[in-house]
Amino acid sequence: MLALLHTSPAHVPVFDALRDEDAPGLALHHLVRPELLSRARTQGPDAVAEDVSDELAAAARDGARVVLCTCSTIGAVAEAAGAALGFPVLRVDRPMAAAAVAAGPRIAVLATVESTFAPTVALLAEEADRAGREISVRRVLVQGAWEKFETGDTDAYLATVATAARAVPDTDVIVLAQASMAPAANGLTLGVPVLSSPRPGLRAAAQLTASDPNFSGLRTM
Repeated sequence: MLALLHTSPAHVPVFDALRDEDAPGLALHHLVRPELLSRARTQGPDAVAEDVSDELAAAARDGARVVLCTCSTIGAVAEAAGAALGFPVLRVDRPMAAAAVAAGPRIAVLATVESTFAPTVALLAEEADRAGREISVRRVLVQGAWEKFETGDTDAYLATVATAARAVPDTDVIVLAQASMAPAANGLTLGVPVLSSPRPGLRAAAQLTASDPNFSGLRTM
C-alpha cells in the first residue's frame, strides 16, 4: 500500500485517476490533513514537524510501505521526518525538480501561496547540486489565485495560473510548484517545458512501492 499525505481533499481524485492510468492495482491510502498547511503557512513548516511525524508513523502501522507527501510546503518536513523514522517518504515535487534542473539553468517557479517558495527553491538547489549544475530561479507569485482555489472555483484558479505562466519571459523551464496547479499546464504551448508534480511524483512513489511482491502493475509509459 502507498499512503498519500494531502493538505487538500481536492488531491484525492487527481491521484486516484493517475493511479488508474499509470499503476493499476496499486492500493492507495489517502491521509487528508488541511490543518497542516494552514499552520505551516502562518507559523512555518517546522511548526508541523511533530504532527507530520505522527501521521507517518500511523501510516506505517496501518501497512503503508511508502508515503508520498503531495504538499510542497511541508514536503521537506515530511522527508526529514521519514528519515528520522527510518521510513521511506517521498515529496511529490522531487522528481519534477530533477527534471527542471535537467531542462536548463533558468527556472521560473510559479506558486499561489508564498509559503511554497522556500521549500521549492531549496529543493531545486539540492537537485542542481546533485546534478552538478548551476541554476537561477525566478519566483512568480500568482496573485489572487489561491483565494479562488479556497472557494472551490477551480476553473478560475487554473485560468489565473495559466495566464501567469504565459506572462513569464526569458526562461528555460516553468515549474508549477503546487500539485493543485498541474491542470493549468493542459493546452499551454509556450516553447518551454511546463512541469508539474503529480504524475512524476506518483510514478516515483509507485516504483518504490513496487518492491512489494504483491504488486507488479506499474506502467511507466
